[in-house]
Amino acid sequence: MNVLSVDQATKIYGNKVKVRAVDHLSLSVMEGELVAVMGPSGSGKSTLLNLISGILPLTSGEIRIGGEDISRLKEEEAARFRRDKLGFVFQDYNLVDTLTIGENIMLPLMFRKKDPDTMRREAHFYAEKLGIDEVFDSRTYEVSGGQAQRAAIARAIIHNPSLLLADEPTGNLDSASAEQVMRMFAALNSEEHVSSIVVTHDPQTASFCGRVVFIRDGKVFHELYREDNQLQFYDEILGVLKFMGGA
Repeated sequence: MNVLSVDQATKIYGNKVKVRAVDHLSLSVMEGELVAVMGPSGSGKSTLLNLISGILPLTSGEIRIGGEDISRLKEEEAARFRRDKLGFVFQDYNLVDTLTIGENIMLPLMFRKKDPDTMRREAHFYAEKLGIDEVFDSRTYEVSGGQAQRAAIARAIIHNPSLLLADEPTGNLDSASAEQVMRMFAALNSEEHVSSIVVTHDPQTASFCGRVVFIRDGKVFHELYREDNQLQFYDEILGVLKFMGGA
């Protein structure tokens, strides 16, 4: 079953001079799939992510998440849909500095007005799963970048979203922390069947995913599927990026 279906999505900027940031792009993500999106700078990766999240309106085409056509939602409905059905992970974590790690993780549940004991119990569950329970009561400035990003992941999935969208989630991390974060993504994918799209320029990050979609000039250029060998998959990703001229 597809959790995401993008059908001929097009986004055009400008009036006199028109720029097709996304050009009749079609893409689907199955339930429980972990997909990386790669491509050169200006290829349309970020625009695609903003279209999928409903932050940007489509010029034409259709995007369905969990069967719902988000392109037809009004602004208030789209905001509610993002809050309830999507999870977001950003390059710079976007944690609230005045809150503890645990309180940051609980934020989506606060909007649902769950009781404090339930929120704390569920937050501890995901903090433990992601290996950050020992910093649950720490402030954001007291933890490492890797721990902060894992807290952001916990916050993104605590409300069981239909789809997790990650924009350069390892961009601010050293290689060891980046690998640790992507192992968490892979574990959530296999154990919790979290459906995720990871936009990245890093082939090592992409190699943890089951599929890589390469975008160029706003269109799907190529797709790769991973088999058992991650190192071989990494080499295949490098080969496509070299042909494209970089990520």
